[in-house]
Amino acid sequence: MRHLLDVCDLSVKELDELIALAEDIAANKQKYAHIMDGKKLAALFFEPSTRTRLSFEAAMLELGGQTLGFSEASSSSAAKGECVRDTIRVVGGYADIIAMRHPLEGAALSAAMKSYVPIINAGDGGHCHPTQTLADLLTIHREEGRLDHLKIGLCGDLLYGRTVHSLINAMIRYEGVSFVLISPRELELPPYALDVLKRAGVNYVVTRSLEEFMSELDVLYMTRVQRERFSSIEEYEKVKDCYILTPEKLLSAKPTMRILHPLPRVNEISQLVDDDKRAAYFRQTVNGKLMRMALLVYLLRDDVRSQPARLASGKSYDGKCQNPKCITNNERELPVLVNEQGRCIYCEHELKM
Repeated sequence: MRHLLDVCDLSVKELDELIALAEDIAANKQKYAHIMDGKKLAALFFEPSTRTRLSFEAAMLELGGQTLGFSEASSSSAAKGECVRDTIRVVGGYADIIAMRHPLEGAALSAAMKSYVPIINAGDGGHCHPTQTLADLLTIHREEGRLDHLKIGLCGDLLYGRTVHSLINAMIRYEGVSFVLISPRELELPPYALDVLKRAGVNYVVTRSLEEFMSELDVLYMTRVQRERFSSIEEYEKVKDCYILTPEKLLSAKPTMRILHPLPRVNEISQLVDDDKRAAYFRQTVNGKLMRMALLVYLLRDDVRSQPARLASGKSYDGKCQNPKCITNNERELPVLVNEQGRCIYCEHELKM
């Protein structure tokens, strides 16, 4: 069956169909008010979340379905040592579709390998966050009127920012898109994400300055420096306030530029920016609910649900994945597999052969 583990699981045609479906849901809510009658969504959040979890639950409820699940690992059997695959097999008997967030990279893939129902990756560590990307795409499309020929600034935590990695994977498939990568050296885009840009032949520049390319941007995507991704508080403190967007820093920006943020924000966008018409991040949260509604409808369609799963595959690897946040280092008896690029199929970390 079909899952959504990475935004690349969806073709450009499917992305465009989901955007059109979300727009139709927004315009005709009553038409979809009972389309999920009798269906249940399990929201399994092994990591705290507000927007993503509540938007999934709101999406299912507004479609006429029901929800169940948990909001943190401590309230699940994970606290007793149960592996993700066992949890998924059990919950698959209670629900029609599962949305799962987990702090370990590759957790969604390991879950999908054993699931009886569609799995939606609601964020796996610093790896991927495809449904946030769907929200981003709908927001850009609604605000800019297109997804092609855009210059996008990605600012802040580009190393651990899973929303950034997923957005890159989606946008490189549209013509004429280029990127400005704005981060401190410690939070630069990881090698596997840079490889994606290089292989796609997409133009990009790297800068430490938030303002250097401001006048050229169509979209500025701000991100939070995530304290929970750092191994020490000292490392976090060094970079936590490296970029703060203020009205003064927007003086050279185009009137049509739009500011996005996956939220929550801390200090990286001043609240004085909120009333600027270019600030789209609260509209972005509504778009997230609409796109999750569209995704639930799409994945539970009979013709889509019956399609074969599109799961990453690889060859057996005798060693250990060197990424300490990879699911293979925490799940017993989960084999490490390597793809043709020499990367772990779960977390995309380059393996030392």
